[in-house]
Amino acid sequence: MDIAPLRSMDEFLLKDSRFQVPDFNNVDKFFNRLVSNLLYYQTNYFLSALIIFLLIGFLNPGKMLVGILVMCAKFGLLYYLSNKQAQVKTVKKEHPTLVMLATFCAGYFFIYQSGCILVFLMGVMLPIVFVIVHASLRLRNLKNKIASVAGVTGVAKKTPMALILDEWGIEPDMKYIS
Repeated sequence: MDIAPLRSMDEFLLKDSRFQVPDFNNVDKFFNRLVSNLLYYQTNYFLSALIIFLLIGFLNPGKMLVGILVMCAKFGLLYYLSNKQAQVKTVKKEHPTLVMLATFCAGYFFIYQSGCILVFLMGVMLPIVFVIVHASLRLRNLKNKIASVAGVTGVAKKTPMALILDEWGIEPDMKYIS
């Protein structure tokens, strides 16, 4: 597995970046933009999410630890069961979004029962929302499009984000590279 390069702050957020509200009438094109940006800026997203997570975690470390342990247990159990149980693997392959949402809901319930829900939502969901909003609004540049073609054709090496997207059953599509 390879780590994708860290993109410059100018390219990621500042003067070289361009943002535009996506066309929600063409869901396939929007989805492709989202996946392409997730793969291209993945190191920036992981670093940004870590910074936001740590800032919230320093404000309330005990509750954040409980929330993280609960979610790790839930997703760890899902990963274990999908590797050991053929039925779970089949359901996950046929309905990846439903399985992930059910896992999130189960984790949410246990975190709610422990009284840590607000800290969890701020510390874990805020980085996820930042990543999704940025990936949705960020227009792709030429380097991003070339990286997308390399990823779709199999020339690119496996990266952490590619493995995460593959776990959710999401693959980039070359149809909307232009």
